[in-house]
Amino acid sequence: MNEERQISLPEILAIAKRRWLWIVVPLLLGPIAGYVVALKITPTFTSQAFVLVEQQKVPDAFVPSMVTDQLETRLMTMQDQILSRSRLQLLIEQFALYKSDWRRVPMDELVARLKSDIKVTPLRPDSTNALRGFYVAVDADSPETAQKICSQVLSMFTEENLNVRSKRAQDTTDFLASQLDDAKGRLDQNDGKLAEFKTRYMGRLPTDEQSNMQMLATLSSRLDAVNEAIAQAQQQRVMQSSLLARQSPEHGIASSIGTVSELEKKLADLRAQLASLQAQYTPDHPDVVAVRGQIASLERQLRSAPAGTLKEIPANPLQISNDPDSAQLQASIQALDERIKSKHSEQGRLEQQISTIQARIQLSPIVEEQFKELTRDHETALQIYNDLLTKKTQSEMVRDLEQRREGEQFHVMDAPALPSKPSWPDRQKFALAGLVSGFALGILLAALLEYKERFIRTEQDVENHLGLPVLIVIQDLDPR
Repeated sequence: MNEERQISLPEILAIAKRRWLWIVVPLLLGPIAGYVVALKITPTFTSQAFVLVEQQKVPDAFVPSMVTDQLETRLMTMQDQILSRSRLQLLIEQFALYKSDWRRVPMDELVARLKSDIKVTPLRPDSTNALRGFYVAVDADSPETAQKICSQVLSMFTEENLNVRSKRAQDTTDFLASQLDDAKGRLDQNDGKLAEFKTRYMGRLPTDEQSNMQMLATLSSRLDAVNEAIAQAQQQRVMQSSLLARQSPEHGIASSIGTVSELEKKLADLRAQLASLQAQYTPDHPDVVAVRGQIASLERQLRSAPAGTLKEIPANPLQISNDPDSAQLQASIQALDERIKSKHSEQGRLEQQISTIQARIQLSPIVEEQFKELTRDHETALQIYNDLLTKKTQSEMVRDLEQRREGEQFHVMDAPALPSKPSWPDRQKFALAGLVSGFALGILLAALLEYKERFIRTEQDVENHLGLPVLIVIQDLDPR
């Protein structure tokens, strides 16, 4: 027998004609059997809802969002929280799910079964692959139970989204508030240091440099004027002393007065020169030191003059002479001496003030360096404080926006529907599967019977079964 012989189409049709009953019966019984099997399976009903993600109503340019993570990531996180064991167990107990299995099946398996019956499917309708919404589908053994569980799960997603966004905005606000308090403490500390520094170095700050220079120029001008007034007074005194000496018989006194007056005039000129140099150079400058030495030398000469030289002229001119002109000259000289004394006092006061201003100007670079460091720290602390204050204000607006439910929201477009027919099993599909299975079974039975029966119907069967060649073929005779 040749096992590898190919069966031709006419032979297949002949076999189908002979075994048609074995093919037709399973073909008819298959759909019936599939439909009956579908009736025996416990039906599963599916309730589905569609949720559209709405962006916040206020533009981000005015109130930036505090939730920066991707919606899909947040949805997965919420799904893990919602489908946790504690929440699903509450649903099982609330709706009495799988009640017949409570005693014989552990709760963990029931929770896993319910978790597999809840499906969350993201929706990406555009080319940007951005999440626009999601579907929530729940399978249950009754339409009402599927609808209730779907509504409950949908409510959990909506509340969880609001809670997550509100909590994140509140946590951000609290964090920024604590950081703002710390920044304010550092800013107050820098303010205190800066105020104490300004108090300690008042008049020597970099901001006072211009005023110090102006004050130094003003004092120098006043000192020049005082020195010039002293010089003029001394010149007048010398002239009046000369006139008085001509009228007085005591030439020795006049001579002494003249000598002393010349020294005082030279001393006044040197002091004026010193004031001018001090306005331009530091106290250690060689020119300033040289003029000071000359002034000290003249002051020693004045102190070493005869003690009675200036006292030769009595205070009361009547004691010297009854000459009215001499008395008038003596009174004028006495007034000039008082004026010179007053100007010398003013000159010393101005020189002391100039020295103080010069000391401030010399110390200004050191103070300026410390002041810049304190100012830089203060400006940095102030900038950090202002930035945190702005961010805290924005965070408070976001928190208020979330509390008013004007931020990103889950809008239910399709509410959970009451299923009108079970999603599983699909009886039409089962009947179709039974039809296909019955047809396949009929073909298999026909082929099996044909294989077991060893009838000789054709020349080929003779060769296959007997192994003999066909010598002659007698055609079928028509009995008519």
